[in-house]
Amino acid sequence: MSSSEPSPLSGAESPLGADPQHGPEAGAQSEALSGGDPQGRARRPGRRLLGRKPKQPRLEVDDVLVVKGSKVRTAIGGTVVGNIMEWFDFGVYGYMTLMLSELFFHTGSKSLDTILTLLGFAVSFLVRPFGGLVLGPLGDKIGRQKVLFFTMAMMAIATALIGVLPTHAQIGVWAAFLLYALKLVQGFSTGGEYAGATTYVSEYAPDKKRGFYASMLDVGSYFGFALGAGSVALTHLITSSVWGPDAMLAWGWRVPFLIAIPLGAVAIWFRARIPETPAFEATEAEQEAEAETSHEDVSSLHARKGPVGIIRYHWRELLIAVAIVAATNTAGYALTSYMPTYLGTQFGYNEMTSAATTIPALLILCAMIPLAGKASDRFGRRAVYFTGSATAVVLMLPAFWLMHQSSFLEIQVAMVIVALPVAMFIGPSAAALPALFPTAARYGAMGIAYNISVSLFGGTTPMISQQLINWTGNSYMPALWIMFFGLVAGIAVIFMRESAKRPLLGSFPSVESEEEARDLVAHQDENPLLNTSEMPIVVDPELEAEIEAAMDVPGAGLPSDADAQLEDEDRDGSGASGADRVGAGS
Repeated sequence: MSSSEPSPLSGAESPLGADPQHGPEAGAQSEALSGGDPQGRARRPGRRLLGRKPKQPRLEVDDVLVVKGSKVRTAIGGTVVGNIMEWFDFGVYGYMTLMLSELFFHTGSKSLDTILTLLGFAVSFLVRPFGGLVLGPLGDKIGRQKVLFFTMAMMAIATALIGVLPTHAQIGVWAAFLLYALKLVQGFSTGGEYAGATTYVSEYAPDKKRGFYASMLDVGSYFGFALGAGSVALTHLITSSVWGPDAMLAWGWRVPFLIAIPLGAVAIWFRARIPETPAFEATEAEQEAEAETSHEDVSSLHARKGPVGIIRYHWRELLIAVAIVAATNTAGYALTSYMPTYLGTQFGYNEMTSAATTIPALLILCAMIPLAGKASDRFGRRAVYFTGSATAVVLMLPAFWLMHQSSFLEIQVAMVIVALPVAMFIGPSAAALPALFPTAARYGAMGIAYNISVSLFGGTTPMISQQLINWTGNSYMPALWIMFFGLVAGIAVIFMRESAKRPLLGSFPSVESEEEARDLVAHQDENPLLNTSEMPIVVDPELEAEIEAAMDVPGAGLPSDADAQLEDEDRDGSGASGADRVGAGS
């Protein structure tokens, strides 16, 4: 493990390690038994020395990941900048929808031009599942950091290229196709972006504070959106003041997209310097150990799986994640990407006024998200999700009614009300959703669940909401759309496993200090939040057979009464160590 990564407790020794009592011979025997593995984790015999079969493997101090706060902040910072970049583009595109419809579509119908521009937003989401199917399993295979670097580079390049596209006036209908093509590139890259970012942050954060730390990822998302909206408003203000009211439509619209060049360069620099997660490396070592001793069982919790295997073995968790992501993003994209269009078509607001109306709500949302994440650490992910579901069902219609009072202040208050369920859904999600899946399949599973749901329900929210209004003439249809998915998510959460304060499925516990690691191991038998059978503690079957043969002990192990006695001695520390027993047997 490199020095740049959080390391296990450095002072801990393997149970068969050399010590002053046993000298170098015991240490050499320990190294032989561990297969020469310097980490001593993936192939240690642990407590199964005499053929005994304990109900659960024993957690040891050197298994626990000690993650210092400074390293967590560095890892999260490097991930957050990518989300800022991703959502910066969403903000720019969303707040310039009406202007882009004039630049790239000339159908003769203003409403159809608007729908076609929103379709450009939707197509980027429709391709996201393909990005998730490719980039997710790739991240489980080669590592989270490498894939996150690639997705960031693709996103920044595609966003900047939109800023240099020719318009319909210059090349006709081909302008629209080029716009769609770049949105497809963005969609493919973001198919691996959020799934990878949430996986990365959740694996780096300590168990007791995972909700709070992981929520910072989505703070970056909505801050990026506010930054995009602000850049549109500021560009509109400057160009119209200095060069006249037509300057924004003539060339000023390109400026916010081109800002992606310096933003992207900074984000790529940060991404290139974040380390790999310790959870991924621990699972990778376990997989290598299993591959050396036996054929890998694809149904195993720690087995690496492709898309088919993920769907086969984790379909229940996938459905839960899809429902929660649908509720999160229908409300989230209604507040962000669709609201400028809604305010423009319903109340005649231009880009600058729409941005000024919604930016305060987005900043308040950025403040509420970490509070919701912290609440999920204290009260549980499910409790916060239930609150989000209830507020989505109860508050949406009053919020949209308040918007229709047409007062600037009342619209801002309505935005904050819409932001409340968004915060309740978003706050725990970056911690709760990755925790549904084991480490070996987490990136791939998140890529499938998140991107399918966002593509079908989130990214299409602006287009579907506007089309529902066009069909029905009812301007409250977006509220009903949000309420429906809020109810669906509430039902899904009933079947969700609580993950607050627990180790990630398929990972070792993660703590903030060495003292906490020792205390966790000392009290593991009384801790209901620990399940060591889900952790990558591997006992090499061949190694165990060698130990039994060397000690001339039958495979059936000791009699039950002797076995129980030795297990009690192990727990209170009065029994012989593993090295003692091996030495006595030989």
